[in-house]
Amino acid sequence: MEKSVTQICGILTSGGDAPGLNAAIRGVARTAMDVYGIKVIGIENGYRGLIEDDSRVLEPWEFSGILARGGTILGTSREKPFKDKNWQNDENGPGAVELIKKTYKKLNLDCLVVLGGNGTNTTGYLLSQEGLNIIGLPKTIDNDIAETDITFGFHTALTVATEAIDRLHSTASSHNRVMVIEVMGHKAGWLSLYSGVAGGGDVVLIPEIPYDIKKIAHHLEERVRSGKTFSIVVVAEGALSMEEAGLDKKAFKKARAEMSGSIGYRVAREIEEATGQEARVTVLGYLQRGGTPVAYDRVLASQFGTAAATMLAQGDYGKMVALQDNNIVGVPLELIAHRIKRVPLDHRMIATARAVGTCMGD
Repeated sequence: MEKSVTQICGILTSGGDAPGLNAAIRGVARTAMDVYGIKVIGIENGYRGLIEDDSRVLEPWEFSGILARGGTILGTSREKPFKDKNWQNDENGPGAVELIKKTYKKLNLDCLVVLGGNGTNTTGYLLSQEGLNIIGLPKTIDNDIAETDITFGFHTALTVATEAIDRLHSTASSHNRVMVIEVMGHKAGWLSLYSGVAGGGDVVLIPEIPYDIKKIAHHLEERVRSGKTFSIVVVAEGALSMEEAGLDKKAFKKARAEMSGSIGYRVAREIEEATGQEARVTVLGYLQRGGTPVAYDRVLASQFGTAAATMLAQGDYGKMVALQDNNIVGVPLELIAHRIKRVPLDHRMIATARAVGTCMGD
């Protein structure tokens, strides 16, 4: 058994669940235990478990059969300890961050491994500034974490979205309809763009490219004139119109609060009004996050997990494990915190979509 700088580590999963979390937990824990002799403590329900001192020592038997299981055996929450004031017992009582530091010390942790998205890794960075040793792993179906080419969870969600688009093609062609499918992606359009290209979407709307309904209507009408009696429109949940793009943050939030239904329903109404074509909506929602992870996500999550365990053993803290140019590397958390990886307007996948005739709404 190799010598390790870290003797005891904690591990938690935070934010929305995603396929591959259990594979990553397994990769971290089995390598840490079997190769380096590190004791691993599982923190229940994300950062809330640290606040509430809710944890357990993980045993080897707990990792049997979890590689292909969706969700997370540790549970998760969207707790934001640096923003949440509800944990103070009184005006002078300990806040969430102080409670986390207290639990970290009580458990004798040498490091805390956090699995999550932008918020999770940003919180991890802020905790590292408070003196805790942190290692992050990039999990999100949105693929919007900076400094990593791919996040685990993305490929499974992409497969689910693509299969949904495939299934909608038959209904759309049978009824001569416009089928609008809304996929996740509040701030970045990776999932809608990739699934739109993979599924042959005729229109793909992403947050990075504000749409003009007149351009969309023209494209759909041209399809009808060319003899194509149906169309597939893929919409990211964060897609916005050109008019909305000109609003300030406050005005935009007010406009969205007053919007009837989600963006997919609004786009469908706009299409019907502009073209007279019948439009129907499918919102995938949480279906994209659940279920068995595809092989790619299992492999990637396992690689990230084993790399994190090696970093634990070496005392290489304050970093997030990332994939860059097909290499597994450690990136300083300060480069990830408070950042969103949006789709660049010159990205090859946007060029690919346009080249095969996909309308991007502009």
